[in-house]
Amino acid sequence: MSVSTNETRPMKLGINGLGRIGKLSLWYHVSKRTFSEIVVNIGRQVGQGLQDIAAAIERDSTYGRLGAYLYGHKCPRVIENLNEAAGTMTVDGVPVTILRESRDPKGIDWQGHDVRLVVDTTGVFRDPTVSGDHPRGSLRGHLEAGAEKVILSAPFKIGDKAADMPEDAVTTVMGINEDDYIPERHNLVSAASCTTTCLSFMVKPILDHFGAANILSASMVTVHAATGSQQVLDRLPKTGAKDLRKNRSIFNNIILTTTGAAKALGLVIPEMKNIGFIAESVRIPTNTGSLIVLVMTIQDESLENPINRELINGIYKKAADGPMKGRLIFTQEQHVSSDIIGMPAAAAIIEGTETHTRTATIQIDPRKACRGLDKSTTIICDTITIPITKMVVYGWYDNELGSYTNLLGERTTSIADSMM
Repeated sequence: MSVSTNETRPMKLGINGLGRIGKLSLWYHVSKRTFSEIVVNIGRQVGQGLQDIAAAIERDSTYGRLGAYLYGHKCPRVIENLNEAAGTMTVDGVPVTILRESRDPKGIDWQGHDVRLVVDTTGVFRDPTVSGDHPRGSLRGHLEAGAEKVILSAPFKIGDKAADMPEDAVTTVMGINEDDYIPERHNLVSAASCTTTCLSFMVKPILDHFGAANILSASMVTVHAATGSQQVLDRLPKTGAKDLRKNRSIFNNIILTTTGAAKALGLVIPEMKNIGFIAESVRIPTNTGSLIVLVMTIQDESLENPINRELINGIYKKAADGPMKGRLIFTQEQHVSSDIIGMPAAAAIIEGTETHTRTATIQIDPRKACRGLDKSTTIICDTITIPITKMVVYGWYDNELGSYTNLLGERTTSIADSMM
């Protein structure tokens, strides 16, 4: 599915939340002029009024000023025409309305503002099974409030482990499985996570080349920048908290944590469900710019022609020049994390200089492999020797604007097109 972002669609976009992804989504859609108007729900009063909200939109500690992002460092201020009473402003000429009344999705006046498509970036409402009238709010509350489609800027998280994914909910990553979204069926769409987005672009070229049957095992570690859920300084954990590390200062520590990337990967690339996959996460004190270290064990066809570094890099280069062009980047340059901050629409940046492979053999004794079978079973084959290659690939991603928000913006635009 191709996405055109060069024309303004005659419809409004709703954004719930003005945190990291909410603000950067606003930046994205203003820069692309994809919607005629944007309505942002904050759900509370901020500072001394609209002027302070405008200042928060205009300035960013990671990416600089909005004007510089749009036009370069000489650009003057691009937010104008502030109207405190109406809650309106123009951002580079795009009308933006700020709502400050309700934090509960069902209480947001999307219908009154003629908003049919909403992106929820709060990270609070992630369970697609919770009804729209839940007293503590829910993702479906946006539908109750008049929206027709809701995009979640996070993975779905179902509280009831026995519950299935609802028929009208789907998880997609642009460039991987965007066509799984069926306009007539799906009203809730998860855009997965920043880590799943990068990981899927690292995994799919390998999977397509070798086939799932030849992938013996896989694991990943994401060395991840800090997020808003972490603490600036140490604080006491909440009642019942099990992971005490989440309450330690991200300023001063490397922090071991968890990631749901492996589970979410199975939703966008179903073949991975049959491959043993381990995913871990380490948080580090940087504001953005993250790294995935992907390790896969692949069955070779023969010892005479083993999988090597040149083959793996060639697979990625072919994908980056072909079907994944613009979303996957293959490079032989040497990067540090700050180099990839803001790199546009790059879901993953493969650091080809660091690709490594190691070929070995494993021996399988059929008598041990068949242990437990009926004694009358006859084992007729000898010990089997299988050549395998272990590969290690490094993939950079700007977990905020460059990778995730850009692909989230493409997903939003494509769904808007399906609604016109």
